[in-house]
Parts: sequence; C-alpha cells; structure tokens
Amino acid sequence: MKKALKISNILSWINLIIGGILVLGGLLSMLMTPNASILLVSIVLTGSIVLHSYAALQLRKSIVHPEIPLNKQTPTGIKLIGFMALFFAVLNIGNAVVIIQNAAEVVKQVQLPFKPEGVDLVAAIRGAGIFSLLFSIGIAVNVLLSIRLLRCYLASNQEE
Repeated sequence: MKKALKISNILSWINLIIGGILVLGGLLSMLMTPNASILLVSIVLTGSIVLHSYAALQLRKSIVHPEIPLNKQTPTGIKLIGFMALFFAVLNIGNAVVIIQNAAEVVKQVQLPFKPEGVDLVAAIRGAGIFSLLFSIGIAVNVLLSIRLLRCYLASNQEE
C-alpha cells in the first residue's frame, strides 16, 4: 500500500503539471483557432487529467492522515473523471504508437511556416511520440492505482 501511495503521489504531481500546461496551451490555441469545438473537447479531456490528479492527491492526504476526511464528492470524481482521463490516455497511446511508427510520413504531412535547418524533424516527431506514450501510460497507471486506493480507503472506512 505504501508503494502504491508513493507511485500515485509522484504520478499525480507529474500529471497535474503536464496536464495543466496542456490545458493552458489549449486555452491559448482557442484564441487563435476558428474551429473551437475540437479544441474544447481536447481541453475537457486534458482538464480531466488535472482534476483527477487533484482528487488523487486529496485521496492520498486522507489515507496518510486519517483525521482528514475525504470529501463526499471526491470518490465519485475519482471514478468519473478518472474514466475520462483513462479514455484520453487510451486515445493518446494509440496516437503515439502510430506517430512513432510513421514519423517520416507525419513530417511530410505537417505544414511548417519555416523549415528549421540542422534539425532532424523525424527524430523530433518520434521523440514527441515517445513522450506522449510515456505520459499516457503514466495517466493510465495513476487512474488505475487511485481507483484501487479508493476501494481500499472505502473498505477500511466501512469497517470502522
């Protein structure tokens, strides 16, 4: 249980920071993009990562400090928002695998306003795909761990 709490804590903080950056980037993109509906969906999905990470940190605080009760809405939030974050992670894992496998074709399809010289775009795209894959795996592991920790927390509180 201690190991699961530590892993969940680390993943929650990483997901909270990276998810927050993604939400901020999505909000800034909404100002410049005429098709805001697609960006709105992406902001909701990336926002679910931030909300789930915050709820997982609250759960950890309640497990470590039993005198601090868990909010009544947090278990529902961990489950509902967790499934949204898991949906994002599964979609992103699929996209990352395709990008890693087909990085050269992705570079051909991307329209850049300028061609950076001395930069291997295929390697950069592949690196971004690997980062996205690792981030998505971290999201999925954190969601599954927090749901498991929530079950243990609720079971231990029902016994009391």
